[in-house]
Amino acid sequence: MTDIPAGAIPVPTPATQGAPASKVRSYWGSVWNRLRYDPVTLFFLAVIILIVLSAIFAPWLAPMDPEKSSMANRLRPIGYKKYLLGTDEQGRDMLSRLLWGGRISLMMGILPVLFATLIGGAFGVVAGYYGGKVNMVIMRTMDIFFAFPSVLLAVAIAGSLGGGIFNQMLTLTVVLIPPICRVAETATSQVRSLDFVDAARASGASTVSILFTHVLINVLSPVLVYSSTLVSISIILASGLSFLGLGVSPPTADWGLMLSTLRQAIYVQPLVTALPGIAILITSIAFNLVSDGLRQAMDVKT
Repeated sequence: MTDIPAGAIPVPTPATQGAPASKVRSYWGSVWNRLRYDPVTLFFLAVIILIVLSAIFAPWLAPMDPEKSSMANRLRPIGYKKYLLGTDEQGRDMLSRLLWGGRISLMMGILPVLFATLIGGAFGVVAGYYGGKVNMVIMRTMDIFFAFPSVLLAVAIAGSLGGGIFNQMLTLTVVLIPPICRVAETATSQVRSLDFVDAARASGASTVSILFTHVLINVLSPVLVYSSTLVSISIILASGLSFLGLGVSPPTADWGLMLSTLRQAIYVQPLVTALPGIAILITSIAFNLVSDGLRQAMDVKT
């Protein structure tokens, strides 16, 4: 070991210097850091982005008018002349109808979940925080909807309201509110008994301040993760309602309605008939796998 002369100031070396402090990530920064090392989630997230962009830019991407029919070219196979994905039972271009149909199918998958999350989440937080009679009234009301299978409940409500985009969206929102409310109520009941909520209450913080500052921020994660799993269910329910004639009206392009009108041609052009179902399947799987990856990334115990 080299002696240091008296009065000399030792110069720190890399070996003697302390390791630099690691950068502290925020919660959402940690979530993104986990997601970017998950290739499956990133791949299907790219698939969702591609589907969404193709639906948004459908007016520019669609090669033909999705509602223009040609009886001379009905039920043409995939790759026939200018029809890249063939034609349907009325000679309409399948590629154009799939692009335009994605608009309604995605809208019916995302918007009802968004509305149900806002409404059901609010009811769940109120029921979980106040408890007692408030909890009993809200949750017993939700139990009434839980008594029916979601498909049967959706068919019953849609049959009462009638067809149309607005009625279909309202039906799906009502069906999705109870499960989201249940998740929000369970998470809020767990959070309200924690020490930091009791400390905030003892310090004189108002109920609104406690709900928005302490409770909601901790309930948001499980509610968002669960809501993301409902997007694929909403798409399938919307397609089922359209298939039964309780959704949008012809000749509007919609994946479920396309399946319904093409089912008679399954033995003539099976590949063309399967295209709307394949679109629904791919979209549902993509949303399911992305929501599963999001759940793992947002789990602080991971």
